[in-house]
Amino acid sequence: MMALSVRSLFLSLLFLSFGVLVHCAPPTCYSRVLGLSKEIMETLDKVHKSSRTKECAQFLPKMFLDVHNSCIMAKLRDFLYMAENVPLEYCRERPRIIYLKRRVRALYVIINRVCYRDLVYLTDDCEALDTGYSSPRYTEDRLQLLVETS
Repeated sequence: MMALSVRSLFLSLLFLSFGVLVHCAPPTCYSRVLGLSKEIMETLDKVHKSSRTKECAQFLPKMFLDVHNSCIMAKLRDFLYMAENVPLEYCRERPRIIYLKRRVRALYVIINRVCYRDLVYLTDDCEALDTGYSSPRYTEDRLQLLVETS
């Protein structure tokens, strides 16, 4: 009887460990960039909504991250400059602001060094990173195709 319970316990632990191993694949560069950009956007939202950091948020530029936008590097660089040069020292020392700067710097380094040439940029709408709205811009070739098919 005791051997049966030990055996069932062993089998259940083996099954659970197999389930954990299935989800242990290392993140790809792309998945890391997507996850980090989502984390940055959530933290930035908290900074804007929190009563402790709302005053500091007015010095930070608005940012809507899209890792498929070719302007993301310039936007991250500008954001880092503004975050590191906030006029109020109180704001520079806030833990959430420090955390946000670290995350943005990490994303910048990952895109610039680790994922260099691995990301595919689908748009170059720099305004979309400021407003959050992407407007389709047709190049001459696509515009000509649209005119020909009409």
